[in-house]
Amino acid sequence: MADCVFDKIVSGQIPADIVFQDDKVMAFRDINPKAPVHILIIPKKHVVSVNDLTEEDLPLMGRMMAAAQKVASLQGLKAYKLVINTGAEAGQVVMHLHMHLLGGKRLEIPV
Repeated sequence: MADCVFDKIVSGQIPADIVFQDDKVMAFRDINPKAPVHILIIPKKHVVSVNDLTEEDLPLMGRMMAAAQKVASLQGLKAYKLVINTGAEAGQVVMHLHMHLLGGKRLEIPV
């Protein structure tokens, strides 16, 4: 989508503090962190939300989980929280599937 901020980060049009990427996913620091470590993990392919995933996308979700594990290790985290908001009513602000990796302090619910 031409107006999606995450698509613009993937294409390099908008800078981000990228901490990990491969050919399918990208991870970068959130500009409004809710924890000492707050990293967003996104698919490079535009998918709006979990509700828009297809059978074809299932390996992509596995790739996002593997990226979360890798990023947490790179950040020195042994304990962390993964959050996926689906839809505006659940707190999804950017309509591009993304996972929040939060850590670096004791985390309560809600974050």
